[in-house]
Amino acid sequence: MDPSKDIGSYGYGSVAWKERMESWKQKQERLHQARNDGGKDWNGDGDDADLPLMDEARQPLSRKVPIPSSLINPYRMIIVIRLVIVCLFFHYRVMHPVHDAFVLWLISVICEIWFAMSWILDQFPKWFPIERETYLDRLTLRFDKEGQPSQLAPVDFFVSTVDPAKEPPLVTANTILSILAVDYPVDKLSCYVSDDGAAMLTFEGLSETSEFAKKWVPFCKKYSIEPRAPEWYFQQKIDYLKDKVVPNFVRDRRAMKREYEEFKIRINALVAKAQKVPEEGWTMQDGTPWPGNNVRDHPGMIQVFLGQSGGLDVEGNELPRLVYVSREKRPGYNHHKKAGAMNALVRVSAVLTNAPYMLNLDCDHYVNNSKAVKEAMCFMMDPLVGKKVCYVQFPQRFDSIDRHDRYANKNVVFFDINMKGLDGIQGPIYVGTGCVFRRQALYGYDAPKTKKPPSRTCNCWPKCFSRRKKINHLRMHSVKLTKQLQELKLRRLVL
Repeated sequence: MDPSKDIGSYGYGSVAWKERMESWKQKQERLHQARNDGGKDWNGDGDDADLPLMDEARQPLSRKVPIPSSLINPYRMIIVIRLVIVCLFFHYRVMHPVHDAFVLWLISVICEIWFAMSWILDQFPKWFPIERETYLDRLTLRFDKEGQPSQLAPVDFFVSTVDPAKEPPLVTANTILSILAVDYPVDKLSCYVSDDGAAMLTFEGLSETSEFAKKWVPFCKKYSIEPRAPEWYFQQKIDYLKDKVVPNFVRDRRAMKREYEEFKIRINALVAKAQKVPEEGWTMQDGTPWPGNNVRDHPGMIQVFLGQSGGLDVEGNELPRLVYVSREKRPGYNHHKKAGAMNALVRVSAVLTNAPYMLNLDCDHYVNNSKAVKEAMCFMMDPLVGKKVCYVQFPQRFDSIDRHDRYANKNVVFFDINMKGLDGIQGPIYVGTGCVFRRQALYGYDAPKTKKPPSRTCNCWPKCFSRRKKINHLRMHSVKLTKQLQELKLRRLVL
């Protein structure tokens, strides 16, 4: 606003301005009335139809769901009863010492106190467990409206593998395929695979996986299948025709299953070939030796298999970026195993995509819910508490486990009880995989940005820049000389 002009020239205080303010106030009153009436329709003009939609988009993207008191209060009562019994037990033990074997009695009491303290610390996380609920529809209204460019934040997936003999390439391929087929904008998704063993088998297996992904990804998104790891999808003993109404689904599924079986044969052939290592080491197609023949001494390797520059699927659509990374290894240097591999992926991804969020997975953990990334974004991109969230930890679920096995419930206790209890206190712990991190949280500050060069006032600006440095140096030198002269004058006066 120009202070020399009258404020009325901008429309403030005019009749039109007052009419706009009155219309806005009426809309707000009708909106509050609609909330109080439970979302019922009200009479109004045509502009009011968008108000409930806008109000829904402003709502939080997630909320805490406390455990019902009818379930948690009996467990709390049992904890209190056990605590009282433990206190009575220690009162008896302390008041009745064994004088004939005082040392043994003292050691036993100390051990019992230690076990009691461990039990009490274990009960704290279980006192106030909570569950969380996300609103994917609100996330869509706010950041992913139909017909408009998606405003969802980019996400970088990190997959770590070391030895293809212990971690079969087919398992790693299923993990990568489940990542590439998630329900997320393809231009906002990137997958980085860390091969810490620099194995040519992993490299060739990733090449075959990228070719099969061109057929598998459009099939998953066309028919909305779950899970999107082909090995586990085709092994499901369920009615796969449920909720499927497209006539071509059965034919396409049979064709895709045949394609996947052929893909498995090609992967098995690569594994059989890798059993016999040549004496001179592996060589690539152009005849050059494979840089990773020496696992402990080799340069860094980066290969982009899929991305925005090419690698479209069979339907001509773009695929997410897929990058192979094998970090540099030198003898006599501590590479810190998986932690070092994750640090290398953070640096590489910062140069290529620099997504604000990162999700790391082990090579044998696939994504069993295609909307899992959007579920995490409901916490990370929440307008109220999103900036305070450092990471989102997903629970782990395992296939081929007997639910009736009394020793197979350890993960259920850890993820469904202990982790939810920790979430009620402050937040769950990081378990090493299946976690979405905020890049800023790992850096400790905002990601560094490249500085612009100084404005060019002439064609020889680098020379001018160096001249300015020389001038500043001469000025500093002259200041030192003047100080020395002043000191000499003071000495003469003293003498």
